[in-house]
Amino acid sequence: MWEIFDDSGKTLAIVIKHDYDKPGITFCTPDDFSQQLAYMHHPVGHVILPHVHNEVKREVLFTKEVLVLKKGRLRCDFYTDAHEYIKSIELVGGDVILLASGGHGFVCLEETEMYEIKQGPYAGEMDKTRFEAVSDDSLRIVDEGSANE
Repeated sequence: MWEIFDDSGKTLAIVIKHDYDKPGITFCTPDDFSQQLAYMHHPVGHVILPHVHNEVKREVLFTKEVLVLKKGRLRCDFYTDAHEYIKSIELVGGDVILLASGGHGFVCLEETEMYEIKQGPYAGEMDKTRFEAVSDDSLRIVDEGSANE
């Protein structure tokens, strides 16, 4: 299954769970997202034609990032743009999350290996504003968002 986690109609994150399986190509992001996320499952012998990507000028105002958990367990805490805690989810090895808006923080619940993919170029400390994390006694861990598949 893939899920959209939102707050007041604003997409915070899109999660593709490690056990999601659907033939073909499933785009999980709307066309206007500056970072696109798709799941692909093709049979043996399927061909993706060689191609190049054309030069297209795009304006990106905010960084969207994708985390691919290779192994482990990770808690993702969601915040509003004003740094107010909303809720948390847990991810496991094989899960993929696109962080679309708002704030976020992470706690490794087990030894965790993951990949991060985001737009560049990296602007150093100008790229983010850090703030205090939610306290453990205020956590609200949700098991599911609004399921789409």
